[in-house]
Amino acid sequence: MAHELEFINGKAQMAYAGQTPWHSLGTVVPSDLTPAQMCKAAGLDWEVRKHPLYANIDGQRVDTQAEALVRSTDNKVLSIVTESWNPVQNEEAFEFFNEFVQAGDMEMNTAGSLKGGRQVWALAKVKDSFFDLFGGDRTEGYLLFSNPHQFGKAIDVRFTAVRVVCNNTLTLSLGSNTSSSVRLDHRQVFNPEKVKETMGIATDKLSTYKEMAEFLGSKQYKKENVVEYFNRVFPLTTKGVMEVGKPASRAARLAVDVLETQPGAEFARGSFWQLYNASTYLIDHKLGRSDDSRMSSAWFGFNKERKVQALNTAMEFAQAA
Repeated sequence: MAHELEFINGKAQMAYAGQTPWHSLGTVVPSDLTPAQMCKAAGLDWEVRKHPLYANIDGQRVDTQAEALVRSTDNKVLSIVTESWNPVQNEEAFEFFNEFVQAGDMEMNTAGSLKGGRQVWALAKVKDSFFDLFGGDRTEGYLLFSNPHQFGKAIDVRFTAVRVVCNNTLTLSLGSNTSSSVRLDHRQVFNPEKVKETMGIATDKLSTYKEMAEFLGSKQYKKENVVEYFNRVFPLTTKGVMEVGKPASRAARLAVDVLETQPGAEFARGSFWQLYNASTYLIDHKLGRSDDSRMSSAWFGFNKERKVQALNTAMEFAQAA
């Protein structure tokens, strides 16, 4: 199985509290760890340093004005960056959570390293940030800090949500006037206080999403909506013949198959909430080469935007119903 999760000396660079994710990969830890303890448990207590790069041209050492981003523990080159690129150490990323954990507002949930150390993340559960709908369908709020050690990738701090019944990661604050994420490139020095100010960290980030979930759950789809919806979310990407009323792509066919079998299908059955969650379940648990490659794409890659499209499309269909 191909893994995007980093392994060093046969050990997955990941730690988790609570429910076992991704087929037991990583180190299980108590839910009361400090951010620094979580960082160490996940094997992320290392630094990155910049080293000048030189080219050998006709026997002369020429400064390339580029630098290698090197991991301190094994001298692995993670990326080639510019002189103006400002690295953010993993310790700094985890320190971001300190005041919230100390105040009892959050608890560290998972942390790990993807793509050979180039993508480090920390996820904290936001306490008292949840809602229950449809007789037991719970959604909980989390804060995700993505710290990439790779040129061209930005620091990303954002709220996300997890539908507990199926462990689906969902899309927050679509259509809200307040952003649920902050992205910072490495040309500026990381300022955690500015990020907190910009995000306006608070548990009410779920309120807009709750309203949307309630609306989707109140609108029943028609039989013809099913294939049309999944064809929009999972369009045919290769040349082929689309047949009217039939799923166009393999992913669309799989989505139809899991509509009634996905965990939580009994909540708001027959509604656009059920259609939307079939999409997120498929993305998180069925598409891709491995569990952690699905997670990587859903959080940081193409499927993150696909989930936005899935929610947009579900709202569009529900409003027209």
